[in-house]
Amino acid sequence: MFLGVGVDLVAVERITRIHEKYPERFLDKIFTRLEKKRFLGQKASPASLAARYAAKEAVLKAIGCGIGPAALKEVEIFTSQGKQPLVKLHGEATRLAREKKITAIAVSLTHEPPFACAVAAAYTAPEKS
Repeated sequence: MFLGVGVDLVAVERITRIHEKYPERFLDKIFTRLEKKRFLGQKASPASLAARYAAKEAVLKAIGCGIGPAALKEVEIFTSQGKQPLVKLHGEATRLAREKKITAIAVSLTHEPPFACAVAAAYTAPEKS
């Protein structure tokens, strides 16, 4: 059953500017340790960084809270070449999702500078028989 949707659009330039001005602080505030390690290890593009930022905001919107009750860092985005991105929630984001009976979140990311965009759908997955 579908429970919520979130979308976010960001200017790649804005995210790049913030990252360049506060590189460590920005990454530490937005990304989990594992995401940060992957981002730095892959030397991901600024557009990819912006898309991941947008994905985190979209997920928080889909669970119905936006930034505030839960932090961007509480949403972890895993991507693999040729596969759909996966979402893992932590902390308050997990609690809020459980409260709303959200058991799964699908997310899609895209970037075509000057913009990056993401959409997320929160739902209750059918029980396996």
